[in-house]
Amino acid sequence: MNDLTASLLSWLLLPLALGQGIGLRRTATRMPPPRGPQSGRVGASEPLWRILVMGDSSAAGVGAERTADTLGPQIARIIHDRTGESVSWRNAGANSAISEEVRDHVLPHVDGRDFTHVILVVGTNDMKNFNTKARFTRGFGGLLYACHARWPEAVVIWSPVINMPEVPIMPPRLARILALRTQIINAIGNELCSDRLAIASSPLPIEGRQGFAVDGFHANAVGYAYWAEHLANVILRDEGRSSPSAPQ
Repeated sequence: MNDLTASLLSWLLLPLALGQGIGLRRTATRMPPPRGPQSGRVGASEPLWRILVMGDSSAAGVGAERTADTLGPQIARIIHDRTGESVSWRNAGANSAISEEVRDHVLPHVDGRDFTHVILVVGTNDMKNFNTKARFTRGFGGLLYACHARWPEAVVIWSPVINMPEVPIMPPRLARILALRTQIINAIGNELCSDRLAIASSPLPIEGRQGFAVDGFHANAVGYAYWAEHLANVILRDEGRSSPSAPQ
């Protein structure tokens, strides 16, 4: 199905999506981010790899019981294990944040100007909120520009929205409607990354339910480890498995 048809069909089905979404919201388990430090280091020497994971509740690690099991530190451990080099990490996320909120309210509060890689975990809330193409383009496109302006030497990598029919909590009809919105968001995101010097990873493939937290929506420790492996592969492939430059 082309993107125009997917968009028109999703808007026609919006009343059904709203009804099912309201019911799901009433019964869904609410999970806070894990307690613990939001930054750290793997290895003893000055880190050559400096990873920022920024975005929505998944960037904050919702679904994991320990900060150590979230995306940032797990990516850092994988890169350290493969390269033998020290890696620093920082998580910066906000529950329910859409792209423009990450741009306006999360990014300005991130300390540090020397990240080598910025991982963006956004788009899911834009998708489920039925944000228009124009709004997502402004929000996500502006976020990419803001990342390049604040961290001009960093590689910016976006993790697209996963396939909603694979998410355990999703009722089948709602999942199929949201899959249409996912198609649109991911198409726009890929185009913006291509235009604005960022890397769009492939969407994370889902292999069963064992990687989901008790809320049936966010990742658990196993899911974040799987996701971290996926993103670490993108980082190392882009670097040719060589080290980025040391901070000046």
